[in-house]
Amino acid sequence: MKMKALVLTAPEQLSLQEVEVRKPQKDEIVIQVKACGVCGTDIHMFFGDKGAFQNDYPLIMGHEFAGIVTQTGAAASKFKVGDHVAVDPNIYCGQCRPCLRGDVHYCENMTGIGTTVSGGFAEYCTVKERAAYLVPDDMPFEYAAMMEPVSCCMHGIDRSNIHSGDTVAIIGFGSIGQIIFELANNSGAARIIVIEPMEDKLLRAKEMGAFLTINPSSKNILLYLKQNKIPSLDTVIECVGRKDSMEMAIDIASNRGTVMLFGLTPPNTKLEILAFEQIFKKELTITGSYINPFVSQRVIDLIASDHIDLSKIITDKIPLKDGVKVFTNPSYRRHGKIVIGNL
Repeated sequence: MKMKALVLTAPEQLSLQEVEVRKPQKDEIVIQVKACGVCGTDIHMFFGDKGAFQNDYPLIMGHEFAGIVTQTGAAASKFKVGDHVAVDPNIYCGQCRPCLRGDVHYCENMTGIGTTVSGGFAEYCTVKERAAYLVPDDMPFEYAAMMEPVSCCMHGIDRSNIHSGDTVAIIGFGSIGQIIFELANNSGAARIIVIEPMEDKLLRAKEMGAFLTINPSSKNILLYLKQNKIPSLDTVIECVGRKDSMEMAIDIASNRGTVMLFGLTPPNTKLEILAFEQIFKKELTITGSYINPFVSQRVIDLIASDHIDLSKIITDKIPLKDGVKVFTNPSYRRHGKIVIGNL
């Protein structure tokens, strides 16, 4: 059977092509893709940068997707045709030392759907049955497709050391910053402060209930916090992936605070940190967050219970036939979350 797919054949060489739907092996299922989110990693790979894993060409990208099961392999028994599913794209081996220690996101033999093998920017995708999670039939496919990015954010929040009553600062308020905001709110943060240079995103932060918004281009952050009687920032989460904003996060975090560097930087990025003044003396915890181990079911339950609002985070729904322009037209990078598919 043939299908249409966005095929990346070289850096910045993406086109809509007709390709064969891969038949399922005995432990696989075929999913009719209804929605696939565009991630920063996809943009990196489009331009030839390294993704989470090393990728080859040709490649069908797309690792944030959901759809309907249309075929099952001979030994696949978890799902039936017609089930609605979302996909965790990281397939670990379960046998290497990291896997046996429970650190599956450091699997030495990881397969990445949409990064090392064909993904969801297509009409169909064939995946291991164990990569799929059942979602309620009444959950919109674009919400189900958000399972993967929300899972990554959930893992970041788990590592952010947020306690009920804490004050949390979020640097960067794109779609990831907005998801982090909702999860921090669910974690019991008493006050969430958003630091973002774009006024439209600051307005969005206010609409979502930010206690305070700061444009770092026009305000001295520490002075403005003092003027607004904010005594401390218990956790600072950087969602941009820039050297300057990561250094800012470390600078503004309070004594014994946690700095979560969530944003993805270009490879070989180096930070300038004052070891005594910023880490030793302040007793900072500086941490990162890599992929999304063992949180997917929690996220499905969270979305299904309406404890996270994805309606305004998703700004564009683009048909698969028009998907190339999302990557070639730079204006789309200023939007919120973009979903490609046939909804």
